[in-house]
Amino acid sequence: MTEEPRYLAVDVGGTNLKYALINRSGQLIQKSRIETPHDCLQHFLNTIEEISQNLKGQLNGVAFSTPGRVDTATDMIYCRNSTLPYLDKVCLPRKLQKLGIPVAVENDGKAAVLAESWLGNLHDVKNGMALVLGTCVGGGIMLDGHLWAGGRRLAGEVSLMPANQTDLTDNGLFGRTGSAVRMITAINTAISEPDLTDGHRAFEAINAGDHRTTEIFQQYAREVASLILNVQTVLDLDRYVIGGGISFQPVLIEAINQQYDWILSQRPWVQSTIARPEIMSSRFHNDANLYGALYRLFNKLDAKHDAPIDLDSVLINVGGK
Repeated sequence: MTEEPRYLAVDVGGTNLKYALINRSGQLIQKSRIETPHDCLQHFLNTIEEISQNLKGQLNGVAFSTPGRVDTATDMIYCRNSTLPYLDKVCLPRKLQKLGIPVAVENDGKAAVLAESWLGNLHDVKNGMALVLGTCVGGGIMLDGHLWAGGRRLAGEVSLMPANQTDLTDNGLFGRTGSAVRMITAINTAISEPDLTDGHRAFEAINAGDHRTTEIFQQYAREVASLILNVQTVLDLDRYVIGGGISFQPVLIEAINQQYDWILSQRPWVQSTIARPEIMSSRFHNDANLYGALYRLFNKLDAKHDAPIDLDSVLINVGGK
């Protein structure tokens, strides 16, 4: 083992498998991504074992951020209806016993809010939420300075919230209408970009003011703003931070804020009653799930759950600063 503990953090997304080697000081040593296996669990496990093997002798633990409900007492994942159904009722620590190191698992939305409340843009906020815009929409809630997971650890599953009351299919859920992947696909289709998954090309067109993107992008921002307003009427939070790869784009945060205010302007009763929260980008952006998963592993190793660890001994060095 290396003198300073190092950990493999893995963010299991519906499109990509992002992973990073991070030391105990929180320095991100290396980071990469590959396409997430979609065929079977064994392919997924083989991929993780191969990544771990390439880091043999360096790892003191593995931390996962995954879709679905995660029972942190058993590290069991429940995600029958997700884009990765083979992870349903799977205990990754048991499946990866051959690695011989500790393994911890956390839901992706909860991992994001853990990262942001730890040393991110929710660090000084008692009541807030992280929204991760990706294949679907991840959500994690912080109440009174602690992760609010709910009695069955299902709090924050905003992808399942109805967005369209007349469409009772999955397409009427915020997981579809708030999907960054679907928005980027629609933008690239509109501008005749051959690679429908190219987020950089899509935002080039958006930032250039290409008229073909306007309606699609504004409608997408309105969907995210509507989701935030729905949550706000129930939880009365102080700040929402937006994560995921597209959260790097200032135009996105600006558009969500504009659409939120536009919705309020159309509903004076709501505007005069519900407090207007801050809406901003997350600090960790697309890496939030990696850091949040690592935070969960630290808690597991320290035999604590949803409780602050000693930040004097674990200082994240964001961006090498």
